Amino acid sequence: MNFVTNPIYVLGVLCLLVIIADYAAKTRIGKKLGAALLVILFTAVIANLNLIPSASNSIPLYDGIFTYLAPISIFYLLLGVNLNSIKKAGAPMIILFLIGSLATTLGILAAWTLISPEQILGEDGKIIAGMLTGTYTGGSVNFNAVALEYDFQERGILYAGTIAVDNVITTIWIIATLSIPAILRTFWKDKKVKMSKQEMEGEDKEKLTFNSLIWLIFLGIAAYYVSELISSVFPKIPSILTLSTIGILLAQIKFVQGLKGSHFLGLYLVYIFLAVIGAYCEISSVIELKEVGLTLLSFASLAVFLHGILVILLGSLVYRDWEMISIVSQANIGGGTTAIALAETFDRKELILPAILVGTLGNALGTYLGFLVVYLL
Repeated sequence: MNFVTNPIYVLGVLCLLVIIADYAAKTRIGKKLGAALLVILFTAVIANLNLIPSASNSIPLYDGIFTYLAPISIFYLLLGVNLNSIKKAGAPMIILFLIGSLATTLGILAAWTLISPEQILGEDGKIIAGMLTGTYTGGSVNFNAVALEYDFQERGILYAGTIAVDNVITTIWIIATLSIPAILRTFWKDKKVKMSKQEMEGEDKEKLTFNSLIWLIFLGIAAYYVSELISSVFPKIPSILTLSTIGILLAQIKFVQGLKGSHFLGLYLVYIFLAVIGAYCEISSVIELKEVGLTLLSFASLAVFLHGILVILLGSLVYRDWEMISIVSQANIGGGTTAIALAETFDRKELILPAILVGTLGNALGTYLGFLVVYLL
């Protein structure tokens, strides 16, 4: 067997690239790109140098990662969705976040009507619209959940291009949401919503223990098997949607909540999955993305812009707190991490934990809204 196609060798290279990407993401330049995109870029370089297989000479290991590891990674990440604790976020944050999620869905549908991306993207356009709805509601967990159901990850260069566009839009939106409160106050004075300060959970919560590991591995495999069984009985229900629902339901059980390290385990599997995505990116296919890339960028940009307009207009009718609206919008578009950064910048310490909690609400909602958009289109 050629060492380049040896599955143990390839898996070792993928694991090494995840380590390198993690370190690179902590550098000044790497922080702007993020570990997820760096994993894809590094693996793409290695694959195009023919050091590991690419899309044109794919190996069974890649199929196994797409089929098993990727869905189970989403299951692990969803074990952090504690619907009970979301109540601590308070009515203002939850209501504004739901408005933001509605604004995302309407923004995607309106952008679809105005730009008609299906003329360039074809049938892939509907899937991309669903993926973007998911990620601009709850994050990459939902993005990948929709992609996996339609095997979109196998369209290596188009998938990576969509991720790249998503990263660009997210970065621009961080700058926008930082500016929105100052700009809006010149036209319309706001009123800060008073919220009680919440204590942050201890950092030890995520330290993986052996007991947690053995349970998490069992639950991941069992949940995957059950979702496949349900899918065979009800073929019209996407198995990834069933797996996501099982994950959210299990996350409400006290015993499962006590298992530590599910987030890190899920994140690691996501990075391995993204590494394979990078391997599917062949330079020879990049030329095809010129017009497609412009269409993707236009579609996503307009959708997020419309989200912003709607969340400001609708949000102001309920709570005219520009900083809170900006933080909630960022929780939708960029996720809990960037929303926390905004709360710190605005010196709204009382909104840090609520930002995390509504971020988990986004994880719970995003996949459902993503599939809804695919169905509607």
